[in-house]
Amino acid sequence: MARLHLHLLSDSTGETLEMIAKAALAQFDDSDVVRHFWPMVRSQQHLDRIFADIAANPGLVLFTLVNNDTRTRLEERCTALGLPAVAALDAVTLALEGTLGQQAKARPGRQHAMNAAYFARVEAIQFTIAHDDGVGWEDWEQADIVLAGVSRSSKTPTSIYLANRGYRVANIPIVVESPPPPSLFGLRKPLVVGLTTAPERLIQVRRNRLLSLNQAPETAYVDQDGVAREVQYARRMFADNGWPVIDVTRRSIEETAAAVINLYNERPDSGAAGAF
Repeated sequence: MARLHLHLLSDSTGETLEMIAKAALAQFDDSDVVRHFWPMVRSQQHLDRIFADIAANPGLVLFTLVNNDTRTRLEERCTALGLPAVAALDAVTLALEGTLGQQAKARPGRQHAMNAAYFARVEAIQFTIAHDDGVGWEDWEQADIVLAGVSRSSKTPTSIYLANRGYRVANIPIVVESPPPPSLFGLRKPLVVGLTTAPERLIQVRRNRLLSLNQAPETAYVDQDGVAREVQYARRMFADNGWPVIDVTRRSIEETAAAVINLYNERPDSGAAGAF
């Protein structure tokens, strides 16, 4: 299998470029790709220093550079080395220019500007961290979304992902021996979503968790009958309260979060709080 060196150059944090590259690479099985990540490239001098590594490890160059001089320099250097260079956002930007009837602002990192949306996202992250795993139930009415599910059903990572999208999220573990606070069943503003998973998959995740903590992998926490009862108990609670349910068995965190966002946006009074 041939190895590909993939060089990612951005004049900002590079987060967008990394997501594009990740999404594209997911379409290829068993690919041997070495990523070289170059963020905050905002001068030709910086670009020239990077090219020592690019020349030593030739491959595909993906970039998001808005400064015309830096872009031109990059394309000239790539042409001289015989390397393909792809501007990852050009097609979308050109389409938007034509549709909106205006020229794009050539300012690096504009999507990371510290505007009201930025501070709202920071506040959402702080709220979500402070209301993880059933903590701060007195403030749940202030949340946009409340996730409920048994232990190890991806509540926390999904909450953090949603918070980074601007949603204030709380989550609560559903435990047979310890019912949730009554306030959960009287919430009016937040969307309450139940997360569930196949018992077999849940046992595997929990066993791996115990092993990572150097604990005995055979406890009631991973007992097959006990886990099945937990999942059934949670499902019954979701159904009794009319909460939408997402099965996370075969979903990534990103897919689960996307499903939650769709449910949130379908509410008549959602207000589309996040998606900054």
